[in-house]
Amino acid sequence: MHHHDHGGHHHHAHHGGPAAAHAGALRAANRGDDFSGHAQGDDQYVHVTRPGASRALILALVLIGSFALVEFLGGLWSGSLALLADSGHMLTDAASLVFSLVANIVAQRPVSSRHSYGLARAEVIAAFVNSLALLAVVVWLVVIGIDRISHPVAVNGGAVTIIAASGIGVNLLVAWVLSRDRQNLNIRAALLHVLGDLLGSVAALVAGLIIVYTGYSVVDPLLSMLVSGLILHSTFGVLRESTLVLLDSVPTHVDYEGVGKALASIPGVVSVHDLHIWSMVPGQGAVSAHLLIERIDRWPAILMQARQILNRDHGIDHVTLQPECFIRASGHPTIPVRRVS
Repeated sequence: MHHHDHGGHHHHAHHGGPAAAHAGALRAANRGDDFSGHAQGDDQYVHVTRPGASRALILALVLIGSFALVEFLGGLWSGSLALLADSGHMLTDAASLVFSLVANIVAQRPVSSRHSYGLARAEVIAAFVNSLALLAVVVWLVVIGIDRISHPVAVNGGAVTIIAASGIGVNLLVAWVLSRDRQNLNIRAALLHVLGDLLGSVAALVAGLIIVYTGYSVVDPLLSMLVSGLILHSTFGVLRESTLVLLDSVPTHVDYEGVGKALASIPGVVSVHDLHIWSMVPGQGAVSAHLLIERIDRWPAILMQARQILNRDHGIDHVTLQPECFIRASGHPTIPVRRVS
């Protein structure tokens, strides 16, 4: 289904017949060449992100940045690697949130003649970079943990317990703020950072309690390394999804072959080729394809059915389909193309 065959007459369409395209062009000209806009009845995708995400990121940044400083000072005072590791993790989160916030603001900028899709993918790039930064933090935690196991140090268990308990409360609050926008991959990446912080605070709390009641200080680096493994597992999910988006891969929830067969099964369609499916941003799939059809006068009905199938069965509403009129052998009548005024 994905091959090149340009032997037919080409007619472009984007969510409507020739008349709709012509009228849309006239409206665009009247608005000052707003060619990137969508006409009424077109898909629901918008080229800018929502401003609400910025407010969530700002609140999360203030909370995390403030407590990271408290936890860092507490870790130095108590000698706890679990607290120091968690504070380093939170400081990294604060830096990533700044980056995410900038990306979110950039993503709200409107489309331009240079960026016809807008800049919403800036958030995907931020999520990708944040995931790489988190992998670096995991490596640091493991290296320091191994050194602490070989060379144990005294830890103030009581101070660790109090600070860690406070950290759990702060991280739960930040996680709740960010979890209200799970569709935004950039927010999800930040949420994973915060959940990693939460696990770090829990590990520090457990380490503090064990040290208070048993004096076994080696549990501090051991729990830090355990949390590192959990963070590593969750980070790979965002890293994989952001990579797939940046590579214009077929979304994981979409069956490429199924989409091609569904389009080819529409009455009046001879074949489908040049089929491409990708995500502009996570959760917003797009498709483009060439449809070889028997009769050009049936194209409006075919296009309407194709849009319905793609939206209903595959969750794709950003559709660009190009009809190609089937060329019959010499001596057979062909369907003339009429100009629509």
